[in-house]
Amino acid sequence: MIFDSHAHYDDEQFDADRAELLGSVLPQKGVVAVVNMASDYANLSKTIALCEQYDYIYGAVGIHPECAADLPETWLSDIEALLAHPKIVAVGEIGLDYHWEELCPREKQKEVFIRQLELAAKHDMPVVIHDREAHGDTMDILRKCRPKGVVHCFSGSAELARETVSLGLYIGLGGVVTFKNARHSLEVAKSIPLDRLLTETDAPYMSPVPFRGKRCDSTMIPYDAAKIAEVRGITAQEVLRAGCENACRLFNLPPEILEKQPS
Repeated sequence: MIFDSHAHYDDEQFDADRAELLGSVLPQKGVVAVVNMASDYANLSKTIALCEQYDYIYGAVGIHPECAADLPETWLSDIEALLAHPKIVAVGEIGLDYHWEELCPREKQKEVFIRQLELAAKHDMPVVIHDREAHGDTMDILRKCRPKGVVHCFSGSAELARETVSLGLYIGLGGVVTFKNARHSLEVAKSIPLDRLLTETDAPYMSPVPFRGKRCDSTMIPYDAAKIAEVRGITAQEVLRAGCENACRLFNLPPEILEKQPS
């Protein structure tokens, strides 16, 4: 029972074997659902295409902060039109990234982020938030806008995670919990309520140990779940089931997903 709440299967790293991987390998390995994340304006249609081709793939559409610098005037209305698609379940991946500030100035990132938060609120949809080296500004905006959604690949402290949860948001954790320097992520994994945890990959990135340096995919989530389970004193299956239940709740997906069996 693997729910990957954050992946990028439109990425070129999957071009060689995407059809085999998505068509047979993932379903056979127990992947019951994936939310594919759009990131830049030019490739929004790729997420729509994946949603339409595979019944277990859902999508989020939005502009990643690294891609927010040069957008056409119609970018926001174009995203809004895609929100009507029956398999688009969130606005994302959106947020702030000050690690790659040279790709887009901070003020422009914040403007694009806030406008997408407002769009999600208008349509009562959750958001998928990217926050890299921008905790202060991200939290200031989240306190003001109060969206529903998830902070993916959470990299803050346990204290910041508790505040994030107190705002009504979920926490996404993936392969980083298996890394040697994962002390903060493990503290977060241990301390947040289990009903606020989402399992994710960020595929093709962030592969867990023992796959560091290799392309990541959704079948690797059990390695993350095992590590989270270890620090919480529960079973990996409990973590996987919670991740699935929580994602269904956040993205308003049918609970029948929980009953799917590997095909």
